[in-house]
Amino acid sequence: MGFPPFFEPARRSGAGSGAAGKWRARVARWRTLIADFTVRSPARLALFAFTLVIALFASVLALPVASATNEPTPFVDALFTAVSAVCVTGLTVVSTATHWSFFGQLVMIIAVFVGGLGILTLASVLSLAVSKRLGVRGKLMAQNSMNTSAASTLGEVGSLLRIVITTSVAIESVLALMLIPRFLILGEPLSEAIWHGVFYSISSFNNAGFTPHSDGLVPYETDLWILVPLMLGVFLGSLGFPVLMVLLAHRYNARKWSLHAKLTLLVTSILLVGGSLFWAVAEWSNPDTIGSMNPGDKIIHSVFASVMTRSGGFNLVDQSQINEVTMLLSNALMFAGGGSASTAGGIKVTTIAVMFLAIFAEARGDTDVRAFGRRIPEGTMRVAISVIVLGATLVMLATAALLVISGTSLSRALFESISAFATVGLSTNLSAELPPEGKYVLSALMFAGRIGTITLASALTLRQRNQLYHFPEERPIIG
Repeated sequence: MGFPPFFEPARRSGAGSGAAGKWRARVARWRTLIADFTVRSPARLALFAFTLVIALFASVLALPVASATNEPTPFVDALFTAVSAVCVTGLTVVSTATHWSFFGQLVMIIAVFVGGLGILTLASVLSLAVSKRLGVRGKLMAQNSMNTSAASTLGEVGSLLRIVITTSVAIESVLALMLIPRFLILGEPLSEAIWHGVFYSISSFNNAGFTPHSDGLVPYETDLWILVPLMLGVFLGSLGFPVLMVLLAHRYNARKWSLHAKLTLLVTSILLVGGSLFWAVAEWSNPDTIGSMNPGDKIIHSVFASVMTRSGGFNLVDQSQINEVTMLLSNALMFAGGGSASTAGGIKVTTIAVMFLAIFAEARGDTDVRAFGRRIPEGTMRVAISVIVLGATLVMLATAALLVISGTSLSRALFESISAFATVGLSTNLSAELPPEGKYVLSALMFAGRIGTITLASALTLRQRNQLYHFPEERPIIG
């Protein structure tokens, strides 16, 4: 049998069994192992992708060039910031405006953009880069996360990823063009106005909540030219790419919308309107927040708070000054979060929709759970229950840990834990007061909140199978 010309010299000289041959064999073996890992275990690949990205950004942020004082940042603070940025949370332990240099802020906003693309997007890109293929399970996870048809997109995941990235860049560019002129009118130099416009556009669409100003958004608390683009960016980002694709494809033809899009838009609207009304009622007379403002400004603050509480993370009032009932409402909205496969966190609005539909069906005595002329599979309800229970368990454990570590009040510890898990970023300033152990707890919670529920939902969906036999049925007493 003849040998290709490339291998002929090695065969003649025996180099194939030498150092070069061993090196090539080792590289080929590692490439095969990585390819098998990416194709056979997309859930683990998602974890690996996010961990790798966080480690990279944490290492860069720890460098002296990333800080305004040109001194190394303590690793715990660099890690916390990297996790918060990649997980698009917005919690901070150092001032974004004063601690970080321009290079540090640039690294942060790049981390936000990369993290906003989502773990399955990152995992898919990494898989394509390493193994040149996604595999059937990887493609199924990608199409499941985007709520697209396997028949139409199973072989077009690469195109799907390009659409996601292009959509993100397009929306962020429009938001930046809306913000830059206002910063110029307010007297900022051109370069500074451009930077702030770009920073806020990426931070808002990705629901991150980072601000490059030392006073945050307080100086602009009644400036609709700035507040409206930020609310628009957070709202669009919280809908999720599946919903945005449906809206771009079918516009106002609601009959062609998918069930996922209908449920997401319906529940999002209910939470937005209801949250605004409840927040306004609870804070209307609070002198520490909006009590001294005129009715118009109070309404602006209420709507802004409702939009941001569900994952945006921007704030116009001190969260430590809000009423206890408002804090309870904020906890509920943060835990709910935004749409699936979005830049928002939480347990997701479709999870809430499925659970309430199941409760209504049970109350009516229906055997099927239905919505908009469609029946929801039982497997979807099991996944929804798993996501809710997992989220509540993580928040409970983290809250207990923060109480032990910091000795703070239950309301502050619970608020900070839910904000971290739901990747919201609102804070009573507890994060900055915590010792290193508490920062590690919140970092782990942000990581788990960003990747845990999504990966669990996708993994459980793919693990459903037809059973060849069933055990005898017996119903335990419930309630």
